[in-house]
Amino acid sequence: MIDRFRAILVRKPADTSTAEVVELGLDELMDGDVTVAVSHSSVNYKDGLAVTGGAPVVRRFPMVPGIDLAGVVEESTSAHFRSGDKILVNGFGLSETHYGGYAQKARLRGEWLIPLPEAFSAAEAMAIGTAGYTAMLSVMALEERGINPASGPILVTGAAGGVGSIAIALLAKLGYRVIASTGRLHEDVYLKELGASEILSRAELSDNPKPLGKERWAGAVDSVGSKTLANVLAGTKYGGAVAACGLAQGMDLPASVAPFILRGVSLLGVESVYAPIKRRLAAWSRLARDLDPEKLAAMSRTISLAEVFGAAEDILAGRVRGRLVVDLSR
Repeated sequence: MIDRFRAILVRKPADTSTAEVVELGLDELMDGDVTVAVSHSSVNYKDGLAVTGGAPVVRRFPMVPGIDLAGVVEESTSAHFRSGDKILVNGFGLSETHYGGYAQKARLRGEWLIPLPEAFSAAEAMAIGTAGYTAMLSVMALEERGINPASGPILVTGAAGGVGSIAIALLAKLGYRVIASTGRLHEDVYLKELGASEILSRAELSDNPKPLGKERWAGAVDSVGSKTLANVLAGTKYGGAVAACGLAQGMDLPASVAPFILRGVSLLGVESVYAPIKRRLAAWSRLARDLDPEKLAAMSRTISLAEVFGAAEDILAGRVRGRLVVDLSR
């Protein structure tokens, strides 16, 4: 086992945080009963916030960011995992209170890990990452509320981002007609290749919302929040449902109760960080079945650890299309 390894470390010596690539030792890892050789991670919106200090998502310093990781167990005293097992982790406080995936080694609690699905390599699992896992949870939430392809079209906001891209691919394969909302209208070919039937300008959903609008979609996957989510709710059909899983535009919700009490619309909160293992396993099983691997490859790009800093800036600025995989060997 290699004793020294590369990692991105976020420190906060004063009022602002700093991030850089450093060399750490195994004795500097945090407590846990499983030590993992990390091969891949990913870049999510939350990772962008952690690396740049764009929001106070890091709650203890120093911190290794990266809310996702995949790799191989090197040492374990957990009853559920042993040396050589291929695993992945999403969330559970990684990058917030526990060292995350932007390091070649990680020491974790065994109850956070799930076996790497046989359908995916470590790189493919990280191409999905928290963004794709959240998209799957959102689709499952809509299904459980009774929304199916016959119900009507499904709107996906933030369509060119990670959650949006995978949500479109999943919904299209499941037979839904998908409306993709994006501020990057030049990505229309990309979105239609993923399965979108219609492209909607983000501007149509970002203005001050009315209590109710024309009934346009039976359901939605929203990763934007704020005015966009309020407008999405106002345009949802009678008995429809909206899965809310992100806050790229903001945490506020300037909406009225009209969609809920006049149309029976349901707002479904989707939480991925601390979802129970049974729910995680169900989501990853569905991803293995319902996500087209060719579409996953088309929406993914691989970068090195050193390239994470630029990627963090880009994802916050809305310049990242699809998914970014971090190869820890680079």
